[in-house]
Amino acid sequence: MAPRCWRWWPWSAWRRARPPPAGSTPSFRQQFSTQEQPPQICVVGSGPAGFYTAQHLLKHHPRAHVDIYEKQLVPFGLVRFGVAPDHPEVKNVINTFTQTARSGRCAFRGNVVVGRDVAVPELQAAYHAVVLSYGAEDHRALEIPGEELPGVFSARAFVGWYNGLPENRELAPDLSCDTAVILGQGNVALDVARILLTPPEYLEKTDITEAALGVLRQSRVKTVWIVGRRGPLQVAFTIKELREMIQLPGTRPILDPTDFLGLQDRIKEVPRPRKRLTELLLRTATERPGAEEAARQASASRTWGLRFFRSPQQVLPSPDGRRAAGIRLAVTRLESPPQGVGEAACAVPTGDSEDLPCGLVLSSVGYKSRPIDPSVPFDSKRGVIPNMEGRVIDVPGLYCSGWVKRGPTGVIATTMTDSFLTGQMLLQDLKAGLLPLGPRPGYAAIEALLSSRGVQPVSFSDWEKLDAEEVSRGKGAGKPREKLLDPQEMLRLLGR
Repeated sequence: MAPRCWRWWPWSAWRRARPPPAGSTPSFRQQFSTQEQPPQICVVGSGPAGFYTAQHLLKHHPRAHVDIYEKQLVPFGLVRFGVAPDHPEVKNVINTFTQTARSGRCAFRGNVVVGRDVAVPELQAAYHAVVLSYGAEDHRALEIPGEELPGVFSARAFVGWYNGLPENRELAPDLSCDTAVILGQGNVALDVARILLTPPEYLEKTDITEAALGVLRQSRVKTVWIVGRRGPLQVAFTIKELREMIQLPGTRPILDPTDFLGLQDRIKEVPRPRKRLTELLLRTATERPGAEEAARQASASRTWGLRFFRSPQQVLPSPDGRRAAGIRLAVTRLESPPQGVGEAACAVPTGDSEDLPCGLVLSSVGYKSRPIDPSVPFDSKRGVIPNMEGRVIDVPGLYCSGWVKRGPTGVIATTMTDSFLTGQMLLQDLKAGLLPLGPRPGYAAIEALLSSRGVQPVSFSDWEKLDAEEVSRGKGAGKPREKLLDPQEMLRLLGR
C-alpha cells in the first residue's frame, strides 16, 4: 500500500493532539532547569518527524540544544520532495519548521550523511541522546520479471523527479506512449496520475521543476490506469484525493460498475470516512452524471480508471525487448472470511490473468526504510528500527520517530503525534537519570570529525540563501520558486 501523502492539520486539532508533559508545565520545566549540563541532543533527518521531535524537545525543556542532521543540502524532507506541487497549502508547515530551526537552541546541519560521513556511535559519544528520524527513503520492489525494463519506474523516483529531488533529476521518463499504468491505489498513486493528466498550464504557477514541466508539455499520455490487488473497500487513498481526480479538468473517470455489485449493503457497517469514500466511488461508477458534468466528460481528451482485483505478474517487453510495452496482471479475489470487508481482506490469485498494453509503468506499492548504521538494530522484514514507544530496543540513549519508527503509514498529523511521543519518552528518561549525566561536546566534536573527513556542512542560514535564490528564479515565471537541482551548484552559490 502506498503511503498517504502529507496533510496539514488545523490549529485546533493540533492543540488537542499534543501529548501533555508529565506533571504541570511549570514544575516540568523547573525540574529540568535545575540540571547543570544543558542536554545535547541530535536528530537525524529534517523531514516532519525530525522537526516535530525537535520542536517538542525545545518546547518542553528550557535548556536543551538540538542539532538536526540531514543528508540533503536543504531541509524539510517529504514536505519539499514528496508533497505534490499543486498542493501548496500542505507545504505551509514549512513556516512552523522554519521557526524551530531559527531557535537559538536549534541548529540545522545539512550535507551530512549519517552512516557514511559520521557513524551513529560517534553521535552517541558526542550527545546525551540521538533520535533517528530519517524516514523511508527507498521503495518496495515489485519482484516480478521485466521490472528492470526501461519505462518502469518507482513512483517515489517519479515524484522526486518532478519535485526536484537531486538524486532523481536525471530520471528522464519517456512520456511518448498513450497509456500509463500505476500499480498501487494510495494517495501517492493518485498524485502521480493527477500530475500525468493535469493540463500543463495548470502546473505552470506551481513549484514543479521547469525540467519536469517541459517533459509534461510534450507528453502523449492520454489514459492512466490505477491498479490494485484488492477491491473498492480497500483503497488507500483519501476522499480529497479522489474528488480531485474526478474533477480534474480535461479528464473523465472509467470505473467498472460490476466491481461495485452488492457494495451498497456491505458499506453500512464500515467507519464513516471509509463509507463516504466508497459511496463517492459507487456514485461515480453507477450513476449517470448530470447534464453539465456529462458535457464536461464528453469533451475530455484524457481518461483515468481504477482497475480492481489485479496483481502484477510480469512487465511485458516490446518486440525488440528494449522497453516496457505492457503488463500482465493476475486476476484476484478476496478471501472469505472476512468477505471482502476491511483492511484485513487478502487478495488471492484466481489462476486467470490479463495483459494490459502500456508504455509506462509506475510502481506505487509502498516506501521502506533502510538500515542506517551497523550499530543500529533494524527489522529488515518490517523495514523499521525495533523500538518501544520510540526507545530503540537494547540501545539506551537511542530513539526513533516517524516512518523509520512505525513504517510508512499515516498523514502528517500521525507523524506529529508520533514524534511528540518520542520526544516525551526521551525527556522522561532524562528526568529519570537514564541518560548520561556528564558533559557532552555535542556538535563541537562532530564538527572536528567532519572537517577531518572533508565534509562541508550546510547551516540553516545557508539554506535561507539558497531559498532566496530559488524564490528569485521563480519570480520571473510567476512561480513560488524554481528549485535548485544540482548540489554542486548549490555549494558554488554558497561560495564552497
